[in-house]
Amino acid sequence: MVEHTRTLDFKIAFAIGLGTMIAAGIFSLSGTAVAAIGSSAVVAFVIAALIAGVTAAAYSEFASIYSENGGGYLFCSRTFEDRDLLTYAIGMSLFLGYTGTTAFYLATMDEWMFEFVLPESLHVLPHGTTGIVAAVLLGVLNARGTEESGGFQLIVTGAKVAVLFAFIAGAFAFRGPSTAVTTFATNFGGDAISILTISALAFITFFGFSAIAASAGEIIDPQKTVPRAIAASMVTVTVLYALVIVAMVNSPVPPEVIAEQGETAMGEVAAGFLGSIGRSLIVAGAIFSMVSASNASILAASSIGSLMGRQGQAPRRFSRIHREYGTPFWSVMTATATIVALIVLFIAVFPAEGGILPFDLTVSLPALGTLTLTELGLTALTGFATLNLLMPLAVVNVALIYSRRKFPDIKRGFRVPGVPVVPVVGVLANIGLIYNLPRIGVVTGLVLTAVLVVAYLVWGGAPGTEDLLREVVPETEPEPEAAAAETTAPQFRVLIPVARPDRALRYTKLAAALAKVSDEEPLVHVLNVTQVPDQTPWETVQDTARARTERIQEELADVGLDVDYTVEGHTCRDVAFDIVQTARDEEADLVLMGYPERHQDVTETVEREAPCDVFFADTTVSAEDLGIINIGAGGGPHHQALLPLVNALGQAGSELHLINVSSGDRGSDEAPGTTLDALAGVETTQVHSIISDSVASGLVETAADNGGVLVIGASRDRWLRQALFGSTPDSVIALAAEKDVPVLVYASETSVSGRLSERFFPVVRYLRKRFPRSRSQQSGSPERS
Repeated sequence: MVEHTRTLDFKIAFAIGLGTMIAAGIFSLSGTAVAAIGSSAVVAFVIAALIAGVTAAAYSEFASIYSENGGGYLFCSRTFEDRDLLTYAIGMSLFLGYTGTTAFYLATMDEWMFEFVLPESLHVLPHGTTGIVAAVLLGVLNARGTEESGGFQLIVTGAKVAVLFAFIAGAFAFRGPSTAVTTFATNFGGDAISILTISALAFITFFGFSAIAASAGEIIDPQKTVPRAIAASMVTVTVLYALVIVAMVNSPVPPEVIAEQGETAMGEVAAGFLGSIGRSLIVAGAIFSMVSASNASILAASSIGSLMGRQGQAPRRFSRIHREYGTPFWSVMTATATIVALIVLFIAVFPAEGGILPFDLTVSLPALGTLTLTELGLTALTGFATLNLLMPLAVVNVALIYSRRKFPDIKRGFRVPGVPVVPVVGVLANIGLIYNLPRIGVVTGLVLTAVLVVAYLVWGGAPGTEDLLREVVPETEPEPEAAAAETTAPQFRVLIPVARPDRALRYTKLAAALAKVSDEEPLVHVLNVTQVPDQTPWETVQDTARARTERIQEELADVGLDVDYTVEGHTCRDVAFDIVQTARDEEADLVLMGYPERHQDVTETVEREAPCDVFFADTTVSAEDLGIINIGAGGGPHHQALLPLVNALGQAGSELHLINVSSGDRGSDEAPGTTLDALAGVETTQVHSIISDSVASGLVETAADNGGVLVIGASRDRWLRQALFGSTPDSVIALAAEKDVPVLVYASETSVSGRLSERFFPVVRYLRKRFPRSRSQQSGSPERS
């Protein structure tokens, strides 16, 4: 059975939505809005929020049905299954909407860079330069698999909110609460058309709710969590934006300066409230927000492109996962190229103040008037991006009505009230906002949409999946041994996480040998974990995960093991989380896993958080190696916890060798007698007292002479940076690989007090060295295993 492990709870989902919405929109549009309609900008932003909220409700209901990644394109594909051209248009429009939004963010960042960061000597560069550089860097990072963790997302969002609160607090402190409220109340302006125009521009700032729905495949209990996170993030950001507008209205900067500054006005206003420090804070917060929101939008765009590739509505290579990076490389690169092209087109080549052509290209269109096509700029780019978001959102509202009729019995974790009235209102509101968008942006978007639709019709789409995959391995039933494991008798459960199927048999035999020293019946649980990069929908690797799991099942069944076992396959963003969570769910008594060659953080997380003891095995250790066991003289809680198991193996017939390493003319910090006492149940334990340059080399060289496996305890200060302090287990692994010595590293379950003692161990070790008890007891190595 292949399962997907969800890792995002409510607070992370809330942070994703809030963090995505706090981006270029509020930092750039607040000045434009206040300059145009004063305090009425609050009304405009609230209208945009309400319209977005209607579609957000539709997204919530669909996310409660299809708890997968993909957002609006996925919802429409599942609802309009037989309307290929419509679903293509939705996917293509969302792709352009996300890339256009990213181009808007980075173009706005470019304006802030030129205004506040770059020295005058660099102002000769064309506008859009820093935005293009940022787009390329973000594209490269995402193509190589850089991902943002949930904890980091919380920190990032908290920092953004803190910056805005500092700005708001500065306004109220500067004016005083009563004066600030009075000033705001007396500065309403603009007519209905002006307010709706600002609402249309501001809509882009609320589209972050889609990021929550797009991550539904990773969210825990999405039927409840997604609607709550969407509602909470939209209400929070609306209140926050309203307070920012109040602060802008109370600016000490004259209105004409705000109008002149436009998208960078908030930086000047911050300087008026808080001085140069406040301006620096807002500038840093704005640029950081734009970059982080751009990163999220690139992920969303590449996700849409990858899904379209899998469904044959984009080139198949868009869905290919890069072998080394584990990301949809072609989709990410295409999204990046589109972003760069939009910045070049709207900002560098045809800016609002006049493009590179020596003449203006103007056209007259019914209901749109005369348009100058060679003067685009940031406002036109906003219109382009918003158009390509509003059109699919209108269709999502229609899809909700159609879904209620087509699938009346489908389980819906959340239901939008007032259907079909509420979705119809959403469609009309979206159309109204489109009508009030900048005309040049709408025309550009419609022309490009028409060109891409024609191109798709000419192309005809990619071949169907069934034409590319001739054979699909069906999901297999559990093996007889696994079925027999379902018993009420006490069992010693060993969890074996494996990434490579070819190692499963060896680790299963090793786990069985370790577990048989227990008084309980052993049960081996083989878990194949296929990691899904942050940029990749988890569905893309489901077939790979299933194939790996089935291969493991077949290999174990062919051998005919004499131990009960089960085999399970997971896909997950966070491998360490999956291993630890499975160990908790299965109430594992021991975890046996490989010593990761590439991802050291997985080892450290499992060692620190596993609810049971953990063995880390190198790539060569096998059950036969347990016939001869080499173990160090000791030191540290992990070593002491390991001794009962070694004692049990010795009683079961393993030959034990105790290695006591001294360095030069100095003795060891631990006497072998302590370890020998713990191995009292074994008749004969051979003791080797040797002198070596380091503990690691002494252990490995002696184990190589003795044969068998070298068993060591994990480091006591593993939380420290290994590159700076080093680690005996890491050194043993490296040296053992050179001499073909199999190694097992043991980490006992760590309590809170144990973690604290490990934190203080480096201090204790330093004091021992600084104030030795006697010369014969000085430690000759940086740490003990």
